[in-house]
Amino acid sequence: MGEFGQPFRGSEALRDGRLTRHGLRTFRRMHRDVYVLGRVEVTAVSRARAAWLWANGEAVLAGFSAAAVHGTRWIGGDESATLIRRGSRCSVDGIEVRADALLPDEECSVDGMQVTTPARTAFDLGRWLPVDRAVEVLDALCHATGLRPAEISAVAGRHRGERGLARLRDVVSLVDPGAESPPVTRTRLVVIRGGLPAPTTQIPIADRSGRIFARADLGWERWKVLVEYDGEHHWSDERQRTWDIERMERLAELGWVVVRVNAEQLHRRPQVIVTRVRDRLRKAGAPV
Repeated sequence: MGEFGQPFRGSEALRDGRLTRHGLRTFRRMHRDVYVLGRVEVTAVSRARAAWLWANGEAVLAGFSAAAVHGTRWIGGDESATLIRRGSRCSVDGIEVRADALLPDEECSVDGMQVTTPARTAFDLGRWLPVDRAVEVLDALCHATGLRPAEISAVAGRHRGERGLARLRDVVSLVDPGAESPPVTRTRLVVIRGGLPAPTTQIPIADRSGRIFARADLGWERWKVLVEYDGEHHWSDERQRTWDIERMERLAELGWVVVRVNAEQLHRRPQVIVTRVRDRLRKAGAPV
């Protein structure tokens, strides 16, 4: 793919002699004067870069675009790019332009692009998105960047009167950087909303010699109860399936009880998850 593996300005490629006008027509046009190789998959990061080029440096990447540039996983390339722009605020296909006010220390430079800081990015997404989706993205953003929920609240304290602050407070109260995927976040929310104690995420599991051999999605170390989300790869990957079997046996030998959750239960029967977890916790002596 070479130098054209990322979005680029067509006018610059023509001016520098890297492409002819005929050659440029073989590329996919993403925005005005912004092109990419037709066979290249458009990711959230490349969509963000295309929007940055389109704005010609007169904007700051925000929202999903900023989160992706900061290394947040689970953001698809089909999400529109988001810019906070100082000049024209007209959105175009694939780019949402917003007029939110930024303080000087709420933007930074990443790979030559101006981007809202992780804390400001979380502040925006926590106000703009529905609560559950916001928690999913903020979990992943915090996991990727080391951002702490208190830092998000600090930004909110400097923007009193902004829309969505009540929603943001709800979101921040639910954020846990230890959740490693959206299904794990959703499982955690089901457990909490079912009236059970808030679980710990990414619990290290040690054998009798003290060597850590696994990490559990979430659970309660005091009562040795774990909740594990089984994604598709747990069933389609033979090596993963073998390890899962061996791992479950070792956990049982060490006195851990595991409640396994799949997508069907999570989406269609969340109360079943709560009932099963509550039963295991009660048997372990938890006051639930």
